[in-house]
Amino acid sequence: MYCKLVLLSLVLVLFIQNGMAQESEEQTVDASKPTNLYTQVNVAFEYQSHKNSSNVYGTRINIQYAFDPDNLLLLEVPVLYNEGTENFGISDIRVRYFHALKRNITERLIAIAPYADFTIPSGSFLKGLGGNVWSLSGGVVAGYVVSPRIAMFPGLGYVHVTEPSDYPGKAQNGINIQTNMSISFSQQAFLFINPIVTVLSDTIWSAELNFNYMIKPNKFKVNAGYFPNFTADINTFRFGATAYF
Repeated sequence: MYCKLVLLSLVLVLFIQNGMAQESEEQTVDASKPTNLYTQVNVAFEYQSHKNSSNVYGTRINIQYAFDPDNLLLLEVPVLYNEGTENFGISDIRVRYFHALKRNITERLIAIAPYADFTIPSGSFLKGLGGNVWSLSGGVVAGYVVSPRIAMFPGLGYVHVTEPSDYPGKAQNGINIQTNMSISFSQQAFLFINPIVTVLSDTIWSAELNFNYMIKPNKFKVNAGYFPNFTADINTFRFGATAYF
């Protein structure tokens, strides 16, 4: 059932992408730099391996709309199945706004970009599909070119997590630090390596490794990612495709 859902979603992305190809102006997409903002749709199959709870899998749909080259709104909707509770439904939805405040400050410092990020507790905690808290964060990301093939995108943000309603807990405040690095192997293939530290009441250590390959330049790419949460001992794997508009 869930593989069919992934395939149907990918077919939908391809249909929309092909239908809009002739209407949209040709653009040069350099997705190896996350401060470059493009309208896009990503559909990915996701599998979460949990050491201390049930495994979860399903589809994650990520829609990004660029109002212009410097402003982008992201909506991420996970539709997941929990093996332990045997429940299927929408998990916690994420909304993100990204603004490239300054570009090409120097030859190497290519962008300063503040952001606001919200996670909405739309998934059921009792069904094992959500965290039952609001997560609100805001911060800034900088883009720095190290070499023609390597760029760094370090970020620093403030994080607020609300008090949960379905289990004991307190509201938390802290910081999030990322050190995202982009490695380009060619014009079509690139890899993101992003160690992340989130300091709340406990320190959460996590990372992102995401390989991307542009099948059709400026239009369509595929990606495979590994997203470990070392503190909670959760390993997430994603395989997906992205269409650019």
